[in-house]
Amino acid sequence: MSVSLKEAKAALDKVIKKSRIHFYKPIQIAEILYHDRTYHDINLQNLEDYRTVSKKWRDEISLPLLGRVCTSSAKFQDDIFNQITPDAIYELGKVNREKNGIVEAYIYSAFTNKHDQMETALEYCTITTYKQFNIKQFIDSFWAEPGLKRSLDKIYEIVVYSLFYTLIKTLDLSVEISVNEEAYPILKEFEDFSKKVMCLDFSNPSHIERANVFRVGVTNAADRGLDMYSNWGPAIQIKHLSLDVELAKNIVESISSDRIVIVCKDAEKDVIISLLTQIGWAARIQSIVTENDLIEWYDKALHGRFSPKTGELLMDTLRDEIKKEFPSASTIPVSLKNRKYNELHDPDWVLNL
Repeated sequence: MSVSLKEAKAALDKVIKKSRIHFYKPIQIAEILYHDRTYHDINLQNLEDYRTVSKKWRDEISLPLLGRVCTSSAKFQDDIFNQITPDAIYELGKVNREKNGIVEAYIYSAFTNKHDQMETALEYCTITTYKQFNIKQFIDSFWAEPGLKRSLDKIYEIVVYSLFYTLIKTLDLSVEISVNEEAYPILKEFEDFSKKVMCLDFSNPSHIERANVFRVGVTNAADRGLDMYSNWGPAIQIKHLSLDVELAKNIVESISSDRIVIVCKDAEKDVIISLLTQIGWAARIQSIVTENDLIEWYDKALHGRFSPKTGELLMDTLRDEIKKEFPSASTIPVSLKNRKYNELHDPDWVLNL
């Protein structure tokens, strides 16, 4: 099916708008167009010419630019070619060749703009002391910028993790596991297993360790699994967007724990409880934490009577997690600088299609 240049650009703009801060999908399109323009050895209408190899081209730019590469599933990565089809890429390729890389420049300009927005929003966190920090103002700054809303799920995850980690550490929590005396013979029989897996043996049938909470790590927008887990039982799922029955099933069925903590917006709490009751999973939910709960706990941690003990640790954890999750992209790789995108300017392409 033929695609007009206007339709192709609309598809590209949609991909750019939906992209999170790491911008993997738009970068992949830019690198396909760059390769076509520079080497002339692929047919943009033939997806198999670049479906797989374009991931390598994308990663070669992403690593020096972002300090990381895409780790999403192959299915999730390939979805880019449903969002912007080979026919659309072909149309973009024609104008990109005619105008010396104008579409590539357009994509990387959008990347720079999004990172500038992100760094402005994050600067509030990095320069504000714990006594002055307002968590609601910080979260609201991401709602205020359309280009940042796609990254709000990770911000929520970091906000939740930083608070939980801080309180667990300052409470000095410990977790103990022990073997019932009646099971000592079994412990003796499987002592090699218990030593390696549970740090227990027949002479030490109990074990105490510090409580902790862990982020699962960077996941893609399509993942519906676990966000955080603890070493004392609960699994933690953070959900700040609207929930329906299908998504509720996906969340609970993807987590094997029978003690799940859900973090959500206040308006979603009753809906979530109703949905989980409908699908018979309410018993597996240990508790639901709302945004108002988070705001109240942050206020206590940052401005309450114990804030000298909790405030600095909370802010340090928040800053550290933000640095891990959101690379600054402040240094443009030489390979991109050499393309001289800054010398290209074509308002007809940007504005009038």
